[in-house]
Amino acid sequence: MGSQDAMTAGATPTSFLSRLMVFAGDIKISHTVFALPWALLSMVLAGKTSAHGLTVLDVGLILLCMVTARTAAMSANRILDARLDAANPRTKWRAIPGGVLPARFFFAAWVLCAAGFVAACGGFWWANGNRWPVILSPLVLAFVSAYPLLKRFTRLCHYYLGAALGLAPVCAWVAIRGDIAPPPLLMGGAVLLWTAGFDIIYACQDFQSDRELGVFSVPAKLGIARALWLSRLTHAACLGLLVLLGLSVPQLGVLFWIAVAMAAALLVVEHNLVKPDDLSKVGLAFFTVNGVISLMIGALGILDVLRR
Repeated sequence: MGSQDAMTAGATPTSFLSRLMVFAGDIKISHTVFALPWALLSMVLAGKTSAHGLTVLDVGLILLCMVTARTAAMSANRILDARLDAANPRTKWRAIPGGVLPARFFFAAWVLCAAGFVAACGGFWWANGNRWPVILSPLVLAFVSAYPLLKRFTRLCHYYLGAALGLAPVCAWVAIRGDIAPPPLLMGGAVLLWTAGFDIIYACQDFQSDRELGVFSVPAKLGIARALWLSRLTHAACLGLLVLLGLSVPQLGVLFWIAVAMAAALLVVEHNLVKPDDLSKVGLAFFTVNGVISLMIGALGILDVLRR
């Protein structure tokens, strides 16, 4: 998943810093904005309702976990999808198929970030006596890194990707409280459906390529028009879970409801931007609109929790 690639032929970097910058652009480091606000909202809510509260160290460890887990997942994505990317006109200039960076660079990044993620999870054991994050860390890494494999055999790959992002608020809650409860599950479910909905929209760009290459995707199976309808229904279900979240969590009040109402309006805008016969605004619908939705719900939700 990602916006239009900026990789160009012949742009082989020479220094480590330039390679690192190409790597960050190739894995779309800016797209961390999709899951991070949800994790922070869950973290603040968990801290508000936990016995030991929330510390600066907790916040730092959550941020480190988010960055390392996503970087590891996207590194795996680029390695596992290199052959498919090379055969797709839209993605053939990504770093590996375009010959800009070798696959071993991405593998090294995966190893380093996986180790960093496990170490950050271990920090909750050292700081708070909470073993669950480090115990579950290998399973979380395996789950988020396996996303590219799903498109080889199931059209539920969009929902699997949603589940990978949906782990963010669930894992943040477990890291702070050491247990599980309805609020992070509702939040995780909402993220799952929200992500799957916009990933279906994004996959419409590859409709023809997916059919030719045998990639399993909703647009390749249903066609673009019906895929967009499924995306709308998926986003409607997401809004339903956000309503349930607001009704079930006393710490969420008027600011959260404003965020949900604005998110609903932005989703309507998103679906009006993309037409079956005009996909030129997919980038705007995919990154800009959804980035605003995530930041808005995260920020206003956190403010609601902190002021109560």
